[in-house]
Amino acid sequence: MKRNQIILLAAFAVSIFGGSAAAKELQQPVLSPITYTLNDDTTASPSDGEAWSLFNRDGEGLEINGWAQFGYHDRTTGLFNTNPKEVTTHQVWFEFDKASDADAEGFGLGYHFDLMYGADAPNTSAFGNLNGGWDTGSADSGNGSGWAMPQMYVEGHVGDWTVMVGKFYTIVGYEVVQAPGNFFYSHAKTMNNSEPFTHTGVLASKTTEAGVDLSFGYSSGWDTGFQSNGSNGILGLGKSIGDNLTVNYATTFGDISDTENGYTHSVVVQVNLGEKMDYVFQTDYVDTTTRYEIGVNQYLFYTVSDDITLGARLEWWRSGANLGTGSEYSFTSGINYRPETRFDLILRPEVRIDWDQTSENTDVIFGMDAILTY
Repeated sequence: MKRNQIILLAAFAVSIFGGSAAAKELQQPVLSPITYTLNDDTTASPSDGEAWSLFNRDGEGLEINGWAQFGYHDRTTGLFNTNPKEVTTHQVWFEFDKASDADAEGFGLGYHFDLMYGADAPNTSAFGNLNGGWDTGSADSGNGSGWAMPQMYVEGHVGDWTVMVGKFYTIVGYEVVQAPGNFFYSHAKTMNNSEPFTHTGVLASKTTEAGVDLSFGYSSGWDTGFQSNGSNGILGLGKSIGDNLTVNYATTFGDISDTENGYTHSVVVQVNLGEKMDYVFQTDYVDTTTRYEIGVNQYLFYTVSDDITLGARLEWWRSGANLGTGSEYSFTSGINYRPETRFDLILRPEVRIDWDQTSENTDVIFGMDAILTY
């Protein structure tokens, strides 16, 4: 067994046998992208003590939770879902979190790391490393699946600031790699093509007296794992305006790799349209020495009941500075259904239509996955 695989498995074993577990909802480290899924329904959360859980939830010490995602799609999207007409194990995920303590003396240190297995491992490994390393050697075992450790960081507090040091998920964008954090089974083109997934570096965050969520930091390039392949800054601003409008802005700038320099940003706006309906607008922009990309995504969600939510996503993504070429489009409609069982289970069927301005035919893709949270 390769050294990196041994390290990943050893870390997993130490955490399983070395600490107690408590319930925790899926979260990004800081300045969370606005998400709308059935996980927001706290009445059905595993933390209420009624749903089945793999781990003992005593609310103390090391918190462990995770999920398993299995899916089927009849055609490839080229964006994560690349095994058509097969039942795919996308993510078997474990999160390990020892919360930092803002009220403790000193830094009140805590830590967090993730370990996952599945077909999504190559997409969430440190593929930005110039010469491999970290989890890139174990991310694909030769059958399209493997192990990855997408996050490993230490967190502490300095005054009003929460500071993370290590490898962590990006604050850029709306959709995330972790399956329970998204409404749809498939991913948007902007998320896959124009955003980083992870950073290795430092990120500080706080909420100002004006109610602005502020984050800034530094990373050694996009999607690296404790190896330098760039040098870029990170800045995030978030603000709730009234009760029905939230705006997030996040940017990376500088050397996002050793061969690419420039500026990127993502703006996400969520509008609450009443008790049952939400609208999300997102735009991404990438302008570097090697590419020019822009995308606009729109989402609409309608809550039918505690168990069923309907959603639609309309995308436009363009690669290249010429407005008349390089444009791609997609429309996805789907359902989130949470059956009434003692298990925290979500079923997400969807129909996706992809096309561009040069194609006479459209690609119609049916997909469905199931996510069991434990």
